[in-house]
Formats: sequence, structure tokens, C-alpha cells
Amino acid sequence: MKIYVGNLSYSTDSEELQRAFERFGKVDSAEVVMDRHTNRSRGFGFVEMPDDSEARAAISGLNGKDMDGRTLKVNQAKPRSVESRSAYRF
Repeated sequence: MKIYVGNLSYSTDSEELQRAFERFGKVDSAEVVMDRHTNRSRGFGFVEMPDDSEARAAISGLNGKDMDGRTLKVNQAKPRSVESRSAYRF
């Protein structure tokens, strides 16, 4: 399952994001989205977990929790429409 993680601190990196989700199960990938022009975090990221029950546990366990001084917004990523530039919306 692909998971959207919003309201990340600009100092949070992909490794820290992965460690937070690994408490709930196996993580295939974790990536903080970076701005291509400034190379600074855009404040959100995506995590992929192969087991849906572990992914749901992570969503429930981390949504609304504090990470690096910010309250996380965590939910299942939803596909965007074809005319959108990004494959997922948040």
C-alpha cells in the first residue's frame, strides 16, 4: 500500500521517515519529496508497505502524532486523475 505522509518537518529525511514506519512492519520504500529547484523538502512524502494490515496499523498509529515538532497527516495515497502531473494526490 502506498501511504501519504504530510506536514513533515523540513528537517525530516527519508531514512527517518522509514524508521518511523518500520515500527509497524516491513517498508519497501520511504521518500521525502524534494523541491527540484531548491533541493529542500516540500513537507510531505510517501511510504510503501507490502502488507496492507501493517500499512493500516502504521496509518492509525502515526496519523496525528508528533514527529520533529510537527503533527503528521498520514493516510492511504489516492491516485490522481490522468490530467494531473503527479500520480498521487494528498
